[in-house]
Amino acid sequence: MAGTEYDGPIIDAHFHLWQYDPARYPWLAPAEPDNGLSPLRRDHLPADYTDLARPGGIVASIHVEANWNANDPVAETEWLCGMNRKENVANRLIAHAPLAEPRAQAILERQAGFDRVAGIRDIMLWHPKPARSRISDRNLMENPVWLRNFATLSRLDLSFEMLISPWQTDEAFRLAAKFPDTPIIIGHCGAPIDRDTEGMQRWRAGLRRLAAAPNTSLKISDPVAYDNDWNIDSLRTVVLECIDAFGPDRVMFGSDYPVANLHIGFLQWIDTFKTITRDFSETEKSMIFAGTAQRIYWRQ
Repeated sequence: MAGTEYDGPIIDAHFHLWQYDPARYPWLAPAEPDNGLSPLRRDHLPADYTDLARPGGIVASIHVEANWNANDPVAETEWLCGMNRKENVANRLIAHAPLAEPRAQAILERQAGFDRVAGIRDIMLWHPKPARSRISDRNLMENPVWLRNFATLSRLDLSFEMLISPWQTDEAFRLAAKFPDTPIIIGHCGAPIDRDTEGMQRWRAGLRRLAAAPNTSLKISDPVAYDNDWNIDSLRTVVLECIDAFGPDRVMFGSDYPVANLHIGFLQWIDTFKTITRDFSETEKSMIFAGTAQRIYWRQ
């Protein structure tokens, strides 16, 4: 007998807000030829998010840094904390610090001083094809300065979120093993970026390698980033592989609003996710949609 779709509360473990300004967000600056980001070049503020989130059953949300100008990442946190929060939104913040730079120590201390900051994120995706990479140094996780700064996270009670590719899972596993007291969250389904048979097998093996470290968890967020011409079967393959590798108690739902909206509607993604996960038990669905995020971000 088929299960039923989840109808309980949802914690959105990954979304973004911004007040559009290319000086603050250089990645959103107009480009020639157009890079497909035009729909994102406008304000995305709490009211915009809650207009979508409330009908979707979202009761809390985790704001993830949105690539604010790297010269002053604390300014993004100050901006978020200074907003009038009439809505129940951005309950926890994932900030940024440039861990490869000596100045990161001071920035980490400042970020940890905000009570809503629960962790630090770095986009460190490396791929053998430079056009698919976000960093040039594959060995970043072995950089001595980076590691010294990373070691500070545990003392400050901060988690770490990373966007990496399947090519980097061995390095990420070694990092997790070296720092077992630091929760490490892998973003966007572990980035199944290579969609051929070999690439998807590399991604599956990478998920299991990462899951072998008990302090890791995984966000099932924005799977359409690497599957623009998606259908429910292609998304089902990715979602179920993620859950199979990490288990329901170590995965969490994320919308990646507004970026995912380039390829899937906000409520469409929630409905699709509910359809894919309908055969899990009620306890398992509760963990996937809310419980894992509550444990990680509220330390419960």
